[in-house]
Parts: sequence; structure tokens; C-alpha cells
Amino acid sequence: MIQTLDALFDGVTLVPEVPLNIKSGTRVRIIVESLLPDAKPPKKSFLQTAKSLNLQGKPDWSENIDQYLYGEDISENA
Repeated sequence: MIQTLDALFDGVTLVPEVPLNIKSGTRVRIIVESLLPDAKPPKKSFLQTAKSLNLQGKPDWSENIDQYLYGEDISENA
């Protein structure tokens, strides 16, 4: 019978993550294959995130942000 299972090595013994379906004293062969940790995607910069959102807006938004946010022209307050 072949069983595939995951186990954790605690520095001394291999501890199965699930119970084994074998009788105590049964001889087994263990083949150890290290599992890589879940690969985390690389972190994106703010600019990469902003570009990925495909936001739509007027091309002059950064020049006229106060007008777009507050509905007023900066030159009126100066």
C-alpha cells in the first residue's frame, strides 16, 4: 500500500499532518522531498498598482486636483 502525506520535521522526528492508516510496528520506507513554501507574488509598487487599475480621468487631473476635489480654482483663493 502506498500513501502520500505531508509531515513536519520538528528537528528530531517527522510528524505526519494526518493519521497514518497502518498498524503499529509496520516497517515502512520513507522518501523525503522538501516542499517549497507557498511562493508569494512579488510586491507591486504604488505605480504598478495604479496602472493595473486602468483608471480613467482627464489628462490634466494632477494640474487641477483642487478643482476636481473641492470644485474650486486655486487662483480664486490666491
